[in-house]
Amino acid sequence: MSTRGMRAIASAALLALLFTSTACADDSGTATGDDGGAGNGTIKSGLKVVFLPKQVNNPYFDTSDNKGGKVAVGEFKGSYSQTGPSEASPSAQVSYINTLSQQQTDVIVVSANDKDAVCGALEEAQQAGAKVVTYDSDTNPSCRDVFINQATAEGIAKSQIKLISEAVGAEGGEIAILSATANATNQNAWIAMMKTELAKPEYAKLKLVDTVYGDDDDQKSFQEAQGLLAKHPNLKGVISPTTVGIAAAARYLSGSAYKGKVQLTGLGTPNQMRAYVKDGTVKSFALWNPADLGYLAAYAGGALASGLIKGKEGDTFTAGKLGEFTVGKDGVVVLGDPFTFTAENIDKLNF
Repeated sequence: MSTRGMRAIASAALLALLFTSTACADDSGTATGDDGGAGNGTIKSGLKVVFLPKQVNNPYFDTSDNKGGKVAVGEFKGSYSQTGPSEASPSAQVSYINTLSQQQTDVIVVSANDKDAVCGALEEAQQAGAKVVTYDSDTNPSCRDVFINQATAEGIAKSQIKLISEAVGAEGGEIAILSATANATNQNAWIAMMKTELAKPEYAKLKLVDTVYGDDDDQKSFQEAQGLLAKHPNLKGVISPTTVGIAAAARYLSGSAYKGKVQLTGLGTPNQMRAYVKDGTVKSFALWNPADLGYLAAYAGGALASGLIKGKEGDTFTAGKLGEFTVGKDGVVVLGDPFTFTAENIDKLNF
C-alpha cells in the first residue's frame, strides 16, 4: 500500500487524537527532497511566515492557522503571524499582500477570495522574495508556488451529494446550495463537481433548484437560508459547503417549522455543529482537519523558502507529524479525504 493510502486509513482512526491536541509533533523541523526535489536538508530557522485567510475571526481559519500553521512554524523555529480582512473581500486581501511584500515576508500563506484579483499583488510579493502558498482556496497557478488542497474537488463533491441523498431519503426531491462568495475558487469547483455528480443515475430523484451566496457572513447566510425556504416551499435539503454557511443555516432550521423536514449537510466543524447534530437538525456533515491543513501549508512554505523544493511536480517534502507529501500537477499538494461527522462520533472531536 502507498504512503498516501496508509495515511488516509490512519487519518480516520487518529482523528480524535489529532483534533484534541496539537502536541506530539516532531521537533526536528526537517524537510527532505528526493531526485525530483531541490535536495535534502533542514528548513531554515527564523523564517517569517504569515497566514492571510479569507477573513479573520472565522472559526475555520482560527483552527487552520492558529492551531495548525502556528504549531508547524514553531517546530521549525520560525516567526508566525496571522493577518487579514474582517470581511471576505478580494480587494481587502490585496492591501494586506502589499504590506507583507513591503515587510519582506519570507512565506505568505493565503486563502484567496478570488483566483484572479489577488494575482498581481502576489506576483509582486514573489518578485520581492516571498514564497507564496495558497491553501483552502487557490489562485491561478501562475500566482503562487504551491497550493495545499484540503481534498480533491471530486472527493468533496461526492461526499456532499452522498450525504444529502442519505439524509433526504429514497424519495429524493428538491435541493439547494448555500455557498460562500460567488468568486471563491474552491466553492465553484465543488459546486461544478456536485452538478456532475447529481447527473448520475443513482441521484436521479434529487433536483438542484437554486444556488445562493452568503459571502461567508453569518447574518447574510442566515437570511439566504431563510430566503431559500420562502422561495422553494417544497425544498427537501440544503448543502452548505462552507463552515459559516452551514452553521447559520442550521441555526435557522433549528428554530423553524422546517426542523427535521428540510435536511442540511455541508462542511463544518464539530464544535460549531454539535448542538445541531444532537437536536436532530443535522444528521451528518463533513470536513477535513483544518489544523492539519494549516500545518501542511506552513511546512510547504518552509520547504520552499529553504530551497528544499521548488513547487514542481514530483518534489517531495516532509511535513512533521503528517509525514511525506509529493507535489502534484500544477503545484498541487492534497491533504487527504474528507471525514464524516455524525451523532456517533462528534463528541470525540474537539475543534
